[in-house]
Amino acid sequence: MRLHLHLLSDSTGETLEVIAKAGVAQFDGVEVIKHFWPMVRSEGHLDRVLSEILQRPGLIIYTLVNSDVRRSLEQRCRLAGLPHVAALDPVFEALERMLGQEQKARPGRQHALDAAYFARVDAIQFTIAHDDGIAPEDWEEADILLAGVSRSSKTPTSIYLANRGYKVANIPLVLESPPPKQLFEVTHPLIVGLTTSPDRLIQIRRNRLLSLNQAPETAYVDQDAVAQELAAARRIFADRGWPVIDVTRRSIEETAAAIINLKGARDSKAEADAEA
Repeated sequence: MRLHLHLLSDSTGETLEVIAKAGVAQFDGVEVIKHFWPMVRSEGHLDRVLSEILQRPGLIIYTLVNSDVRRSLEQRCRLAGLPHVAALDPVFEALERMLGQEQKARPGRQHALDAAYFARVDAIQFTIAHDDGIAPEDWEEADILLAGVSRSSKTPTSIYLANRGYKVANIPLVLESPPPKQLFEVTHPLIVGLTTSPDRLIQIRRNRLLSLNQAPETAYVDQDAVAQELAAARRIFADRGWPVIDVTRRSIEETAAAIINLKGARDSKAEADAEA
């Protein structure tokens, strides 16, 4: 089955793209063709967009805060028999009831260049600059440190967390070489150990070697050597009392969510101790 999905917004359309991706992922056997219609803020622009949509009719998902443009879209969709959904209406309505106030009708308000936005950019820059054990002298400035053996998802998890506003450094644990002393001296960041199963790690490493056109049979993928690496890493985690997350069956998003929960619990405990 083929579905034309029209994402119509008076802002960048990023929010709609996330919603659409989450929704489509729940259905099998559907060929979805997405059409993006951002920055629709006038009747004239809406006319042009609808003429294009009518040539490839499908489901319209929209976020429009301008009441006139929105009313025009809804009326014309009804006349043309086009299914249409206001993606954020249930959320706004629930918030209005809970907060006792009406929403601010400002297109793109959620993307305002506020302090949080610049903090996120700063976090991304910090994380990229401190990948794979780089610049240990700066690790005290991090919010989170991730430690683990090679190919244990440290870098992608770090980048995901950075996009959530956390400054992250990640440190590879190598059996033959001790990590920098700063890993055991920092006090500000939450340190989390990442581990995985030997079989899964070997599979990932083999794929990595193949992608680099390197010999697939080395100590890097030897069963005994990998088991020793993982055991040594776990001893470090246990000796230091660091929380450990097994990423074997977790997606990057799930691993990051678990880390964020650990960070929140740590911060809450610190606040409670400070008030006591």
